[in-house]
Amino acid sequence: MILVSYDIKDDKKRSRFSKFLKQYGRRLQYSVFEIKNSERVLQNILVEVKYRYKNEFDANDSVLIVVLCEACKKKIKRYGYLVNEEEDILFFG
Repeated sequence: MILVSYDIKDDKKRSRFSKFLKQYGRRLQYSVFEIKNSERVLQNILVEVKYRYKNEFDANDSVLIVVLCEACKKKIKRYGYLVNEEEDILFFG
């Protein structure tokens, strides 16, 4: 799992960055995205951030990308509506 958290002051830049992240995962909170982990997805995100967004960021902006290992994912505790999002649910008809 990859967690991406950002604090971008400019509304236009923040909106573009948010739309970019929506391609890969889902929003957990206003400026936090959860992305299913794969090496290809991680590399796509890192390359895109480095070459498309990094030069646009200023001293007020920050982006944090955290890659969680399988053991770490088991230690995550979810509360509120996220409790239902913890595991994929399969329905058999």
